Amino acid sequence: MTELRTLKVALLGCGNVGAQVARILIEDADALAARTGARLQLSGIAVRNVNSKRDVDLPQELFTTDAETLVKDADLVIELMGGIEPARTLILSALSNGACVVTGNKALLAQDGPTLYEAADKAGVQLSYEAAVAGAIPILRPIRDSLSGDRITRVLGIVNGTTNFILDQMDSTGAQFADALAEAQRLGYAEADPTADVEGHDAAAKAAILATLSFHTRFALENVHCEGITSVSASDIAAAKDAGFVIKLLAIAEKLTDSDGGEGVSVRVHPTLLPREHPLAAVRGAFNAVFIEAENAGELMFYGQGAGGTPTASAVLGDLVSAARRLVLGGPQRTETTTGHVPALPIEAATTSYYIGLDVADQPGVLARIAQLFAEHGVSIEIMRQTIHKDAESNVESAELRIVTHRASEAALAATVEAVKGLDVINSVTSVLRVEGV
Repeated sequence: MTELRTLKVALLGCGNVGAQVARILIEDADALAARTGARLQLSGIAVRNVNSKRDVDLPQELFTTDAETLVKDADLVIELMGGIEPARTLILSALSNGACVVTGNKALLAQDGPTLYEAADKAGVQLSYEAAVAGAIPILRPIRDSLSGDRITRVLGIVNGTTNFILDQMDSTGAQFADALAEAQRLGYAEADPTADVEGHDAAAKAAILATLSFHTRFALENVHCEGITSVSASDIAAAKDAGFVIKLLAIAEKLTDSDGGEGVSVRVHPTLLPREHPLAAVRGAFNAVFIEAENAGELMFYGQGAGGTPTASAVLGDLVSAARRLVLGGPQRTETTTGHVPALPIEAATTSYYIGLDVADQPGVLARIAQLFAEHGVSIEIMRQTIHKDAESNVESAELRIVTHRASEAALAATVEAVKGLDVINSVTSVLRVEGV
């Protein structure tokens, strides 16, 4: 029997995901060798502190603080350190040394992905990052490979488990945002500092990656319009529920064509109302899902666990096996098909629907004035509901209006909302949220 080739694997980082990757490399060594045609030898694990306590029992001799030397001697490098530096420098070093790299670093890819892609292309090696978006869900490979012969027109994704858990708690229990966040932290779904999640930054980085692969153009974090969920109130959730909607934080990337036939891509992250019958509306807890619309394939949805050590390690190992097989078989490594130059469009160019909550004076002619103002701005009203309520202290009656518009440009909708605020019959604009799926 021919002796298998040995490929040295360097692991950078040993957090929840890294520890599980190391465990699988050691425990499933024979199975991985059978799949790749080579022995994947874990040559070392670079960490800040070799004596830190870890959830997985791993051989102590594997740990080192000398990441630079570890990378130089590797055939395959797995980067799970996170952050920009030293991860960026180490990945570039690995690529220039001819090593294939697997990473889950969505922040780095969103901020400086083009530099990494170009370095991999120049060296003729593979840079893979399935674990950077939606954890265990195989979404990047299907977009890049399975749908490469199609034209994707739109991607909608729930790609942050923390925010989905919080919004789901608010929807199912009526909890306020702060209470739902505290529960997420208690269960380990949210960090002590949840800013990156609740302000939408994590989802925005993933949106940039999804847009890059879907539209064959390199988009960076600066191209993504980003809004978080901190302003979503329990009353917003209740009103949406009453109207047959659920609120989700969506990452959206869609191709738009203007009146002159010019194309561009809108990439954005924001709280969004979805009809409860939409497939993404049923995604509960900390799960993730990505909904794709393509010209020929139609509608597709990918669903699964979006975080966690073991699920995300599954995505890392999938990339590692793919890269190892290419090294064994020889030939060119797979490179990105980001050859297009479709411009990123500002949020004002996007087309969407709005949900608008208004507290208005309860008097004749109010509805007509509001409807006329919408018409003047070229925005069509699809649904208008009115509820009368009385202030307990003043005994003055007012009306709560809930309006859902038809799709229109973001610029027209924003101008309409500003004009509504100026009406003397408007007590307050209680909520403004975008709507998809109607």
